Amino acid sequence: MAKIIDGKAVSASVRSDVTLEVKELAKQGITPGLAVVIVGDDPASRKYVNNKKKACAQTGIYSEEYALPATTSQKELMDLVEKLNNKKDIHGILVQSPLPSGLDEEAVVEAINPEKDVDAFHPANVGRIMIGNFHFLPCTPAGIIELIKSQNVDIEGKNCVVIGRSNIVGKPMAMLLLHNNGTVTICHSKTKNLNEICKNADILVVAVGKPKFVTADMVKEGAVVIDVGMDRDENGKLCGDVDFENVEKIASYITPVPGGVGPMTISMLLKNTVTAAKCINGMIK
Repeated sequence: MAKIIDGKAVSASVRSDVTLEVKELAKQGITPGLAVVIVGDDPASRKYVNNKKKACAQTGIYSEEYALPATTSQKELMDLVEKLNNKKDIHGILVQSPLPSGLDEEAVVEAINPEKDVDAFHPANVGRIMIGNFHFLPCTPAGIIELIKSQNVDIEGKNCVVIGRSNIVGKPMAMLLLHNNGTVTICHSKTKNLNEICKNADILVVAVGKPKFVTADMVKEGAVVIDVGMDRDENGKLCGDVDFENVEKIASYITPVPGGVGPMTISMLLKNTVTAAKCINGMIK
């Protein structure tokens, strides 16, 4: 039976470190500030934004919310981003996705000052991640690395398989595993012999958005299995991309859904906001 990696516990540890860093910065007259922009009334986005505000309050990070109607124009949104770029007490800017149809999300991301891009989605930050000279990491992949390392699992030399090639999780996840000296394979919908490739993975990260997609016959005995999915099964019950019940019997470590990767994402956002405050104040070169 696999050991379950408790994302809530690891997340609490990260937030504790963030709280201490915020207190240290306060001694120098610096309060990290995060601006969150939400456009429209998507219920999932609203929940995420509320959770981010709450997490900021708990760790001492200053936060501002800008809730805009779904009818907001591209120009209005771009003008707000520019205003936040120039706001001295704001060190991190996050525009909650997805944006309502008709708005150009890519243009909005590119308009954010890379120094304040705490999601690490700006092309400049994506490029820095590629070459290994980065300040920020995308929150979910960074959280996954924390989860793996929390169990004293050494990534170096391991066969690492990432299923999913999104810009938010799959691609940056592969780069982070590579930076930790893993041997990385990225799989996707066009991959042939997926089962065989997964079966060779010492570390398997699954981010495809398909309920219970990875089954026990795809998993190597003793593998570390990280489930990024947030799905609903045939009974409407929350589940991940991995058939947890059966894979748990084979893996050495596994993340649950909920309570695995999810709690880490906001914690890493807080960490990025503190890093941004340090960079903008010349404390990190």
